[in-house]
Amino acid sequence: MVGNVPVGGDAPISVQTMTNTPTEDVRATIDQIRRCEDAGVDIIRVSCPTEEATRHFDQITRAAKVPVVADIHFHYKRALEAADKGAACLRINPGNIGSSERVAEVVRAAKANGCAIRIGVNAGSLEKDLLEKYGEPCPEALVESALDHIKLLQDHDFHEFKVAVKASDVFLAVAAYMGLAEAVDCPLHLGITEAGGLIGGTVKSSIGIGNLLWAGIGDTIRVSLSAEPEQEVKVGFEILKSLGLRTRGVRIVSCPSCSRQGFDVIRTVEALEKRLEHIKTPMSLSVLGCVVNGPGEARETDIGITGGGAGKHMVYLSGVTDHHVQSDDMLDHIVSLVEAKAAEIEAGMSDAGRANEVVEAAE
Repeated sequence: MVGNVPVGGDAPISVQTMTNTPTEDVRATIDQIRRCEDAGVDIIRVSCPTEEATRHFDQITRAAKVPVVADIHFHYKRALEAADKGAACLRINPGNIGSSERVAEVVRAAKANGCAIRIGVNAGSLEKDLLEKYGEPCPEALVESALDHIKLLQDHDFHEFKVAVKASDVFLAVAAYMGLAEAVDCPLHLGITEAGGLIGGTVKSSIGIGNLLWAGIGDTIRVSLSAEPEQEVKVGFEILKSLGLRTRGVRIVSCPSCSRQGFDVIRTVEALEKRLEHIKTPMSLSVLGCVVNGPGEARETDIGITGGGAGKHMVYLSGVTDHHVQSDDMLDHIVSLVEAKAAEIEAGMSDAGRANEVVEAAE
């Protein structure tokens, strides 16, 4: 458990991100956490590099609606302070915070405060002895580092941990995670570290994380982008949605457009993505420019729009042609249809929940 979020086993794969505000700026950090929560984040990590960063850390953990992970490097006292101030998890490398006695202190603080620990191994900061042994970062070196850190915690009778073996190279990271998955049976935190900007990093992360999830490896993910953390959350959910592992919000099926299009598909999809961000209910929407594939895709989605001639387009509801809409009214009309469908789905879920409560009470 990371706070109230289960990680591992049959639990849903959780989506994480990390704040990039100065942690000392409590207001800015909380505001960024709020934006990430709105995007759907399950767990959020906050860096604690200095004593000043942890001084008001309890204000951050109290304000957050999701569990907060304290990111710790080298200074073991920051881990003790963060644990005392509400961190749900400590992200550490047990091998780089000092002696066995210091590791023991961190473990005691974690146990006393109900903290989990995330062992974070990274190809860019491997131990010197492993680099000398293997010559360079390689899957075997990453796995050996992880196993050494796991042993450190287990020697102190601590077992509430998850492990990451990240690298910026997709092949290195995937091979390391596969090797670790064969060696241990504990929750794994997936990520391609320092993946790059929004587009390049999304592609690299989708290939690496998606490959592992498809193989049944991984329990929680963080997409590392040189972009705002809300974008990391959105990309993480899109990866999970594409693999059928999580559902959240509107899944848009849209064409790349061509000269057959009856309306500007690209601008329409861009506008719909922005205007439908507030919808959390899982549902599907197809937006296709012409009748070649439009009707077929619409049959598989909750709501569909297919471009027609003379600015008059076909609207599908639950896969069936229902009515037409003019270009000028199309955007507002689709948004209202999606909002109404979301409310209908939510009402159905509430009715089902009440019905279950009545049955359970009768039993």
